[in-house]
Amino acid sequence: MSTDIKILSALRAHPDGVSGAQLSRQLGLSRAAIRSRIEELRRLGYDIEAGPHRGYRLLSTPDRLHRDDLLSRLGRPRVIGRDIRVFEETGSTNDVAEKLARDGVAEGVVVFAEAQTRGRGRLGRSWHSPARKGLWLSVLLRPPLRPQETTCLTVAAATALWRAVHAQTGLRPEIKWPNDLLARGRKFAGILTELSAELDRVKYVILGIGVDVNLDAGDFPPELRKVSTSLQIECHRAVDRPALAVALLRELDRDYARVCRGEFAAVADEWAAHCTTLGRQVTIQIGTRRVRGRAEALGEDGALLVRTEHGLLERVIGGDLTLEK
Repeated sequence: MSTDIKILSALRAHPDGVSGAQLSRQLGLSRAAIRSRIEELRRLGYDIEAGPHRGYRLLSTPDRLHRDDLLSRLGRPRVIGRDIRVFEETGSTNDVAEKLARDGVAEGVVVFAEAQTRGRGRLGRSWHSPARKGLWLSVLLRPPLRPQETTCLTVAAATALWRAVHAQTGLRPEIKWPNDLLARGRKFAGILTELSAELDRVKYVILGIGVDVNLDAGDFPPELRKVSTSLQIECHRAVDRPALAVALLRELDRDYARVCRGEFAAVADEWAAHCTTLGRQVTIQIGTRRVRGRAEALGEDGALLVRTEHGLLERVIGGDLTLEK
């Protein structure tokens, strides 16, 4: 654990102030070393008050994703968030996480970028990722699942993101199968699941998540302005990105544990309660093939069960879904 994590954790544990002497004893560092690190945190934008009576107090934090700050808030996760890496800019966080996976890095590492130059969504689409406006992250997982069961992770990520957004903003988003979260019918978040697998064994899964947090309408490309939104637009205020990031990692860790324990049915029930796809007439484009029918339920492996216009119940694990009017 780094010195900055220890200092930030101690400041948060003592909101009314903690003396330099107490920090020195608690952390096993000289008071000069603590002053030096606090000065560095101030340069990063942390407003830390120092007074003769109250000692050090953390008054406010910057709107930036800082690894040590995120780890100090997160505590001790089971898996997701044990290792956090933050880049000012990268092509795609999924690409970075994939390289870590090939290098043998343990599951649970989370890659954040303040901006992406080649962010991507499903079906080869690009994902607009302006600097310091959203959460652009990827999680490396090595789940004990068969390849056909990994759709469960997309479902679990959607429920985790729903809870984190609701807790931080009060919004009640809509989940659109397979991977979108909407507000008033407009998309503000998406999930991209990529995997490497053998015939009956998953080697690793990269769970990519993009959340439009503090974008204004003008931040979206013209072609997206009628179909996209952000949490700031919906809440009429800026949303604390680091706090949302920590809430999301906690909820992801919780739901990943539920899936790995064989409790996907409970996750699926929660997903269904917030999903606007079920019970609707849908058209799903799967490559050159098109499936039309009524979305009836979620299968035990996360597939969408569609009652086709011919009366057959078809299992769909992916595709481009359109809700019919």
